[in-house]
Amino acid sequence: MNERLLHASEVADRLSVPVSWVREQTRTGDIPHRRLGRYVRFVWADVAVWLDADERRGGGRRGGP
Repeated sequence: MNERLLHASEVADRLSVPVSWVREQTRTGDIPHRRLGRYVRFVWADVAVWLDADERRGGGRRGGP
């Protein structure tokens, strides 16, 4: 993996949503993430695939992007 891992705040910025929303989606297991011990990080390519799949399913059902 050559892509830099992102913090929740960076994902929130890219999605234009609050950090709390990203953290909630992480807690519920909806948004793809990597757990590194107590740390949670995101791979943007995984998030983008998830976002595209959510859009194809009708998206926005849970108050997200």
